[in-house]
Amino acid sequence: MVNRCCIVGCKSATHNRHGEKIENGLTYHRFPAWRRHQGDQVSEITKSRRLAWIAAVRRPNITFHSIPTSMRVCSLHFHSGKPANEMYNSHPDWAPSLHLGHTEMKATKTARYERRETRKRQRTDSTPAMDETVIDDLVPPVETPAPAEDGADQTLLIECDLCQCRRAEIDRLLEENCALKCELGRRKMDEHFLKDDNVKVKYYTGLPHLEVVMGVLACVGPHMTQSSKALSPFQMLFLTLMRLRLNLPIQHIAHLFCVDRKTVSKTFSDTIHVLHARTSPLITWPGRDAWRAAMPHEFVEAFGTRVALILDCFEIFIQRPSNLKAQAQSYSHYKHNRTMKYLVGITPQGSISFISKGWGGRVSDEHVTDNCGILDKLLPGDLVLADRGFDTEDSVGLMCAEVKIPAFTKGRCQLDARDVESTRKIAHLRIHVERVIGTVRNKYTILSDKVPIHMVLPCKDEDMTFLDKIVSVCCALTNMSPMLC
Repeated sequence: MVNRCCIVGCKSATHNRHGEKIENGLTYHRFPAWRRHQGDQVSEITKSRRLAWIAAVRRPNITFHSIPTSMRVCSLHFHSGKPANEMYNSHPDWAPSLHLGHTEMKATKTARYERRETRKRQRTDSTPAMDETVIDDLVPPVETPAPAEDGADQTLLIECDLCQCRRAEIDRLLEENCALKCELGRRKMDEHFLKDDNVKVKYYTGLPHLEVVMGVLACVGPHMTQSSKALSPFQMLFLTLMRLRLNLPIQHIAHLFCVDRKTVSKTFSDTIHVLHARTSPLITWPGRDAWRAAMPHEFVEAFGTRVALILDCFEIFIQRPSNLKAQAQSYSHYKHNRTMKYLVGITPQGSISFISKGWGGRVSDEHVTDNCGILDKLLPGDLVLADRGFDTEDSVGLMCAEVKIPAFTKGRCQLDARDVESTRKIAHLRIHVERVIGTVRNKYTILSDKVPIHMVLPCKDEDMTFLDKIVSVCCALTNMSPMLC
């Protein structure tokens, strides 16, 4: 391939017209690209530099958006024989400035640069003798170049070795600075970011303090697969807890951890699977002796030690499915939107002891209770507190247990005194399950926003959805915090 310089009047080339190679020692450089997607500062600098090159060359067939790929500028048109670093925009070699083939090109930037370098050399000469010795050891003696044939360009072509050394050092420092900034941003979100600050831990993870976070890491860390070497196991867990807690967009988390968006998405998905498998035992059904021994006094005063469970359902908004049948099954008349419904049961002490899989919002609370498997956990003599929608006396009765729901008027103008007192007791105690549900949703805001439809699709080779696992993980993590009741 023949490399030719596009400067008007420049005859340099790597091959002559007969195809014979010419050993001229020249290098050929492409026009700088406009990097628009690496931040506003980089975009502005690279755009200005591209315009400066086009203005220096002044060819009618070269425009900002149309530069032939064969166009090159040879090293004869740069003071140092090559273009300067793009971030060093005060350098005379930031754009071609020598032998440009036209006389309107002024060297005001070059003159300013030379004056600044002269002042630097003067300051260097005035430094103590020890500093001069160090500089002499690092920089070879400056040799005065032979006079140039063209007197007008003599000043522009002279450049001391000290300046060359400094320029190389500046270029190296700029590259090192970019690498350190990226590394600092990646390492910023680690254990030290949360150390000795429980307020920060609670805000970003929902857990009470860092020791609990490290306990979770010890439980799930050996089972986590690192999808990227850029993230440590702690960062993978921290990233997942931040998304559950604050519902941050994937792209925003990618910027915080200095990784690719796909890396964040895969890390979140993989970590949720591991968290679900390892934290599910935290949602456990306590033995009868255990919950009776720790029964709160307000339950004892109202119903003795028989209360085993408080039931309620909560719904999570989802995006509209494309399938018409799925649209009908997920539409909730209570929420007037498409939702997934979950049945949650808590103990009188306030811990979550049961969470069902997701059901379409159209399904009734009674149907969910009868088919989610919670009735199999009841023992004879247990008492269940529920809302009016849980008219499951027959189903619970088959387990020799009892369900208490607020009384219905059933055509009467008002309830009698006994029903009023019973309803008051039930409503007073049922408030605990509503508080727990509110805590889960407020603590992990991913459950309060509209969930993408891909999360409600069944996981591969499993009979539960990705959203089911997220809900289970959020409930398990809530159990790790101080109880509300």
